[in-house]
Amino acid sequence: MKPIDCLLKTLVLASSLGIAVTGLAQDTTTIPPSKSAVANKNIPSASGAKKPAKVEEEPVIPGIVIPRTNGGYLGLTLENSNFKLSFYDAKKKPAKADVTRATARWQAQYKIADERAVLNPTSDGMALASNKFVRPPYVFKLYLTLFKEGGEGEETTAEPYLVDFRM
Repeated sequence: MKPIDCLLKTLVLASSLGIAVTGLAQDTTTIPPSKSAVANKNIPSASGAKKPAKVEEEPVIPGIVIPRTNGGYLGLTLENSNFKLSFYDAKKKPAKADVTRATARWQAQYKIADERAVLNPTSDGMALASNKFVRPPYVFKLYLTLFKEGGEGEETTAEPYLVDFRM
């Protein structure tokens, strides 16, 4: 047998063993339930154990979800081509807006200068909305800054966010 033939046979054998070894090394600890087990989930088990308590599904925040530095969440959407920023607590439940206003800045693709918008509180106080029409395409980096103004003698605080806006 020629040395080249031996080398080729060795490479073929090694590659086939490599495939078999990686196939055997798959994680088999989590096996999905069968269709019959899913369909018969209301049938009590033979051991008589109680069913676990009903698990609450996590609420869904519409739009782009932005985690806040203080533990809550922001939901950024476009309504009638205007920005709307909704506020949520740590459990993703709707919350009252805890800032007085916000500014948004983005690079528009149809002109050289940046577009800017000010978001003011809505009538119900649960969100901030802009009255600046946002033209498509809706693919840009959005620089969002939240402002919380203090009373007399207190300074204004800001929360900056950078959002990869794609809708």
